[in-house]
Amino acid sequence: MAVIDTEQENKAIAREYKELLRISYQSLSDDDKKLIRLAFDTAVDAHMEQRRKSGEAYIFHPIGVAKIIASEIGLDATAIASALLHDVVEDTSYTLEDIEHIFNPTIAKIVDGLTKISSLSKGNDVSLQAENFRKMLLTMNDDVRVILVKIADRLHNMQTMDSMPPHKQEKIASETLYIYAPLAHRIGLYNIKTELEDLGLKYTDPKMYNGIANKIEESKEAQNTYIQSFTNIIRESLDKEGLNYQIKGRSKSIFSIRRKMKAQNVTYEEVYDKFAIRIIYKSDTANEKFLAWKIYSIVTDHFRPNPVRLRDWISSPKSTGYEALHITVMGPKGRWVEVQIRSERMHEIAEKGYAAHFKYKHGEQKEQGLDVWLNRLQDALENPELSAVDFVEEFKFNLYSKEIFVFTPNGDLKSLPKGATPLDFAFSIHTEVGLHTRGAKVNGKLVPLSHKLKSGDQVEIITSDSAKPTVNWLDYATTARARTRIKSSLKEEKKDIAEDGKEILRRKLKQLKINFNENIVNELVIFFKLKTSLDLFYRIGVGTIDNKMLKEYSNSRSNMFVNFFKNKIRRPNHISEDLHKDEITEKYDLLVFGKEEEKLEYKLANCCNPIPGDNVFGFITISEGIKVHKKSCPNAISLQSNYAYRILPAKWIDSTQQEFTAVIKLTGIDHLGLVSDVTKIISDNMHVNMRNINFDTDDGIFSGKITLNVKNRTILKKLIENLKKINGIDKVIRM
Repeated sequence: MAVIDTEQENKAIAREYKELLRISYQSLSDDDKKLIRLAFDTAVDAHMEQRRKSGEAYIFHPIGVAKIIASEIGLDATAIASALLHDVVEDTSYTLEDIEHIFNPTIAKIVDGLTKISSLSKGNDVSLQAENFRKMLLTMNDDVRVILVKIADRLHNMQTMDSMPPHKQEKIASETLYIYAPLAHRIGLYNIKTELEDLGLKYTDPKMYNGIANKIEESKEAQNTYIQSFTNIIRESLDKEGLNYQIKGRSKSIFSIRRKMKAQNVTYEEVYDKFAIRIIYKSDTANEKFLAWKIYSIVTDHFRPNPVRLRDWISSPKSTGYEALHITVMGPKGRWVEVQIRSERMHEIAEKGYAAHFKYKHGEQKEQGLDVWLNRLQDALENPELSAVDFVEEFKFNLYSKEIFVFTPNGDLKSLPKGATPLDFAFSIHTEVGLHTRGAKVNGKLVPLSHKLKSGDQVEIITSDSAKPTVNWLDYATTARARTRIKSSLKEEKKDIAEDGKEILRRKLKQLKINFNENIVNELVIFFKLKTSLDLFYRIGVGTIDNKMLKEYSNSRSNMFVNFFKNKIRRPNHISEDLHKDEITEKYDLLVFGKEEEKLEYKLANCCNPIPGDNVFGFITISEGIKVHKKSCPNAISLQSNYAYRILPAKWIDSTQQEFTAVIKLTGIDHLGLVSDVTKIISDNMHVNMRNINFDTDDGIFSGKITLNVKNRTILKKLIENLKKINGIDKVIRM
């Protein structure tokens, strides 16, 4: 073990402390500095004997978190002190009473909130990460700084995660992508959100991360040259107007490039907007808007703009507070370039989120700013009946939606996500308006409730006391607020019907000479493949389960017990005890699970259709045994974050003759004999069976979809490479 040079370490700690004061975004008074010094000394004393996994003194972690709070989030001395103390109560002998006595009730409250959040994640059997996330958001009612310090804590942990074992890295990174990056986005901390996403990708898909990072590095010089040539063209015109400005180039994040590659099924080289150009100008508040449009005019004098890619977030800022003018122009060498125009104040808000707003406010105004911010998140927290996972998914869906702006009949402006409908608008006005919506008029004309609103629409809601939500409404509503209220209303109605259904079932079972009790209800739930007794009673209440079906259950009761025990064998708690290797036939020896490389029974997940050779993991489901997913499955991040304790490492071993289904998509230029060339390569050369083939042609361009039976990934990869060689084929991708 390496010998620790205490003197050198103490000097390094002192340097970090001085750096913390130097980089603080808010100006610190003497009292602020005394508070931070006291917090620093207390943290040093509390963590004296502790070390991190890397071997360095633990105190470097709270200092690192405090530096993020001070510089990147830009908070005040209270938040910096709380960051220094955030692990003290959880990890050392100091109590909450000690913190309140040494400091003040505010810091004690923040540290208490952080301690509660840390305890949420302990013990996977207690609750899902999603439920923890909701509880974490609720701590914002105590003090918004709790969440901000928690985000800084997570960022510093992600930055220093190299010493952790790979399985922990993957779990923490998945949780970061699932919860913390969206939360940072919602708060308007775009820099931190980007870094969390990139670091999340680094540990969940290192191969992809390193591949893109290397390509960005290789193209950096060419990118800088291009930005310089762009800048030179407009600089003279900007100078002539006497503007005080700077022009910066900014690469898109690795995560967003990868997202584009996946969404558009393109290679790195085919992603055209890999960087943006920012023009940041100095201005007083009165002239900010005027100067932004002046710069817009100068840029578009030199470069032709793309009219559908103008984003005016100066006239109507995003709900996160983001302000800027985004235009996409045709730059030198015929390349599209995104240009972001923002004042120094707008730039600070984009970099620091709401903290930058407070810089321009004092006293009461500052506090009001926090209240406004809290109210914006309150909607998402109002309904405790929404399941935690649904809550997180809807929260995230509404985060990443682009915004549109529509008008009420009185001319008030409402911000909604892109794709919103009149139902979303109705619920944004008031819950009661939403629940009693009968119809809607857009720009004076009646429209269906599924009508997608556009920016500038004027919307009027027609209500009726007798109107109430139906299940179809969930197809029309997109915002979390609307969907939450609709689900809640439907749930209430379902409960009422279920109450009646329960009584009907009691009577019907009596006629069949079956006692009504909890065991029988559980048997019925399993028999009808339902999830809960509420589902069962509801279906009886609405008549979906009728007398004939109940008689079938009665007749099969003797077999029911056998099925029940078979089902039990598949349950996660019994997998290792009840499945013996000797009992498993040869068809299961393709895939092995866990460190012991056990051969267990499994099913392939329909969401990603893995085949031998894919990077996969096993997921222990409640009722269907082990399901195998690809590591790149769209659901992987969510599963690894929420149910880490139910994830089984898995890998393929030598495959047998069993075949697997894969779907490939082809596009290209149509010509005579193309289909023949494709089928010849698949059937004759590769000896792969086709189950389904479908080709479409449109004005000389063709697209095709082929379902194949393949033995493993290597064969599929070779087949795709051979198909790409056919004259006229542009792209071949696995669906």
